[in-house]
Amino acid sequence: RLAGSLKLGRVPATGIMRTLQTGDRPTRLAQALAEFGRIEKTLHTLTYIDDESKRRATLTQLNRGEGRHSLARAVFHGKRGELRQRYREGQEDQLGALGLVVNIIVLWNTLYMTAAVERLKQHGYPVLEEDLARLSPLIYEHINMLGRYSFAVPEEVARGELRPLRNPDDDL
Repeated sequence: RLAGSLKLGRVPATGIMRTLQTGDRPTRLAQALAEFGRIEKTLHTLTYIDDESKRRATLTQLNRGEGRHSLARAVFHGKRGELRQRYREGQEDQLGALGLVVNIIVLWNTLYMTAAVERLKQHGYPVLEEDLARLSPLIYEHINMLGRYSFAVPEEVARGELRPLRNPDDDL
Protein backbone atom coordinates (compact mmCIF):
# COMPACT_ATOMS: atom_id res chain seq x y z
CA ARG A 1 0.00 0.00 0.00
CA LEU A 2 2.86 2.33 0.80
CA ALA A 3 4.44 2.01 -2.66
CA GLY A 4 1.07 2.27 -4.38
CA SER A 5 0.11 5.39 -2.44
CA LEU A 6 3.41 7.03 -3.31
CA LYS A 7 3.28 5.96 -6.97
CA LEU A 8 -0.30 7.17 -7.44
CA GLY A 9 0.45 10.43 -5.66
CA ARG A 10 -2.19 9.86 -2.96
CA VAL A 11 0.30 10.61 -0.22
CA PRO A 12 3.18 13.09 -0.50
CA ALA A 13 6.70 11.92 0.29
CA THR A 14 6.67 13.94 3.51
CA GLY A 15 3.63 11.98 4.68
CA ILE A 16 5.42 8.72 3.93
CA MET A 17 8.42 9.88 5.94
CA ARG A 18 6.17 10.65 8.91
CA THR A 19 4.71 7.15 8.57
CA LEU A 20 8.16 5.58 8.69
CA GLN A 21 9.50 7.50 11.70
CA THR A 22 7.91 8.10 15.08
CA GLY A 23 9.95 10.46 17.17
CA ASP A 24 13.52 9.20 17.14
CA ARG A 25 12.63 5.62 16.31
CA PRO A 26 11.73 3.96 13.01
CA THR A 27 8.31 2.30 12.85
CA ARG A 28 7.88 -1.43 12.31
CA LEU A 29 7.09 -0.71 8.66
CA ALA A 30 10.39 1.17 8.31
CA GLN A 31 12.24 -1.71 9.96
CA ALA A 32 10.57 -4.18 7.58
CA LEU A 33 11.57 -2.05 4.57
CA ALA A 34 15.15 -1.90 5.86
CA GLU A 35 15.23 -5.69 6.17
CA PHE A 36 13.80 -6.03 2.67
CA GLY A 37 16.60 -3.76 1.42
CA ARG A 38 19.18 -5.94 3.16
CA ILE A 39 17.74 -9.03 1.43
CA GLU A 40 18.02 -7.31 -1.97
CA LYS A 41 21.57 -6.20 -1.21
CA THR A 42 22.54 -9.73 -0.15
CA LEU A 43 21.03 -11.25 -3.31
CA HIS A 44 22.88 -8.71 -5.45
CA THR A 45 26.17 -9.44 -3.66
CA LEU A 46 25.75 -13.20 -4.06
CA THR A 47 24.92 -12.80 -7.77
CA TYR A 48 27.95 -10.54 -8.20
CA ILE A 49 30.24 -13.08 -6.50
CA ASP A 50 28.82 -15.99 -8.50
CA ASP A 51 28.63 -14.37 -11.96
CA GLU A 52 32.01 -13.68 -13.57
CA SER A 53 30.46 -11.86 -16.54
CA LYS A 54 28.69 -9.46 -14.16
CA ARG A 55 31.99 -8.77 -12.36
CA ARG A 56 33.73 -8.13 -15.68
CA ALA A 57 30.95 -5.81 -16.85
CA THR A 58 31.11 -3.90 -13.55
CA LEU A 59 34.89 -3.57 -13.79
CA THR A 60 34.59 -2.35 -17.39
CA GLN A 61 32.14 0.36 -16.32
CA LEU A 62 34.36 1.36 -13.40
CA ASN A 63 37.35 1.63 -15.74
CA ARG A 64 35.36 3.82 -18.12
CA GLY A 65 34.35 6.11 -15.30
CA GLU A 66 37.93 6.30 -14.05
CA GLY A 67 39.14 7.04 -17.58
CA ARG A 68 36.71 9.94 -17.86
CA HIS A 69 37.80 11.30 -14.47
CA SER A 70 41.46 10.93 -15.43
CA LEU A 71 40.86 12.92 -18.62
CA ALA A 72 38.96 15.59 -16.69
CA ARG A 73 41.81 15.87 -14.15
CA ALA A 74 44.32 16.26 -16.97
CA VAL A 75 42.23 19.02 -18.57
CA PHE A 76 41.49 20.73 -15.25
CA HIS A 77 45.14 21.07 -14.23
CA GLY A 78 45.14 24.79 -13.41
CA LYS A 79 44.78 25.92 -9.79
CA ARG A 80 45.60 22.34 -8.69
CA GLY A 81 42.28 21.11 -10.04
CA GLU A 82 40.27 23.01 -7.44
CA LEU A 83 37.09 24.97 -8.04
CA ARG A 84 37.94 28.56 -7.17
CA GLN A 85 34.64 30.32 -7.85
CA ARG A 86 32.84 31.45 -4.71
CA TYR A 87 29.33 31.20 -6.00
CA ARG A 88 27.43 28.19 -7.23
CA GLU A 89 26.84 29.74 -10.66
CA GLY A 90 30.57 30.28 -11.13
CA GLN A 91 31.30 26.70 -10.12
CA GLU A 92 28.61 25.48 -12.52
CA ASP A 93 30.24 27.54 -15.28
CA GLN A 94 33.64 26.00 -14.52
CA LEU A 95 32.24 22.47 -14.49
CA GLY A 96 30.19 23.13 -17.63
CA ALA A 97 33.29 24.33 -19.47
CA LEU A 98 35.22 21.30 -18.23
CA GLY A 99 32.48 18.97 -19.47
CA LEU A 100 32.46 20.73 -22.84
CA VAL A 101 36.23 20.36 -23.29
CA VAL A 102 36.14 16.69 -22.21
CA ASN A 103 33.31 16.04 -24.70
CA ILE A 104 35.26 17.81 -27.47
CA ILE A 105 38.31 15.61 -26.78
CA VAL A 106 36.15 12.46 -26.81
CA LEU A 107 34.53 13.51 -30.10
CA TRP A 108 37.91 14.34 -31.66
CA ASN A 109 39.38 11.01 -30.58
CA THR A 110 36.32 9.10 -31.79
CA LEU A 111 36.43 10.71 -35.25
CA TYR A 112 40.12 10.03 -35.71
CA MET A 113 40.03 6.52 -34.26
CA THR A 114 37.20 5.68 -36.65
CA ALA A 115 39.17 7.11 -39.56
CA ALA A 116 42.30 5.18 -38.52
CA VAL A 117 40.39 1.89 -38.24
CA GLU A 118 38.79 2.44 -41.65
CA ARG A 119 42.20 3.17 -43.16
CA LEU A 120 43.64 -0.02 -41.65
CA LYS A 121 40.76 -2.02 -43.14
CA GLN A 122 41.25 -0.36 -46.56
CA HIS A 123 44.93 -1.33 -46.52
CA GLY A 124 44.08 -4.94 -45.71
CA TYR A 125 45.16 -5.03 -42.09
CA PRO A 126 43.11 -7.40 -39.93
CA VAL A 127 40.97 -5.42 -37.47
CA LEU A 128 39.70 -7.71 -34.73
CA GLU A 129 36.47 -7.02 -32.84
CA GLU A 130 38.16 -7.72 -29.50
CA ASP A 131 40.74 -5.03 -30.33
CA LEU A 132 38.00 -2.56 -31.21
CA ALA A 133 36.24 -3.36 -27.93
CA ARG A 134 39.35 -2.22 -26.05
CA LEU A 135 39.62 1.15 -27.82
CA SER A 136 38.71 4.16 -25.72
CA PRO A 137 38.20 7.77 -26.80
CA LEU A 138 39.29 8.85 -23.31
CA ILE A 139 43.03 8.81 -24.13
CA TYR A 140 44.80 12.15 -23.96
CA GLU A 141 48.55 11.56 -24.03
CA HIS A 142 48.65 13.00 -27.57
CA ILE A 143 47.08 16.30 -26.45
CA ASN A 144 49.25 19.21 -25.33
CA MET A 145 47.49 20.37 -22.17
CA LEU A 146 50.05 23.14 -21.60
CA GLY A 147 51.60 25.64 -23.94
CA ARG A 148 50.53 27.54 -27.02
CA TYR A 149 47.80 26.53 -29.39
CA SER A 150 47.36 27.41 -33.05
CA PHE A 151 43.80 27.57 -34.30
CA ALA A 152 44.69 28.02 -37.97
CA VAL A 153 42.26 25.89 -39.96
CA PRO A 154 43.98 23.72 -42.57
CA GLU A 155 42.43 23.71 -46.03
CA GLU A 156 41.10 20.13 -45.83
CA VAL A 157 39.39 20.87 -42.50
CA ALA A 158 37.79 23.99 -43.99
CA ARG A 159 36.32 21.71 -46.67
CA GLY A 160 34.78 19.53 -43.94
CA GLU A 161 37.38 16.77 -44.12
CA LEU A 162 39.58 15.36 -41.37
CA ARG A 163 43.26 16.22 -41.08
CA PRO A 164 45.45 13.61 -42.80
CA LEU A 165 46.30 10.65 -40.60
CA ARG A 166 49.92 10.18 -39.62
CA ASN A 167 51.63 7.13 -41.12
CA PRO A 168 53.54 5.35 -38.31
CA ASP A 169 55.97 3.90 -40.88
CA ASP A 170 57.19 7.45 -41.60
CA ASP A 171 58.48 7.68 -38.01
CA LEU A 172 60.90 4.77 -38.46
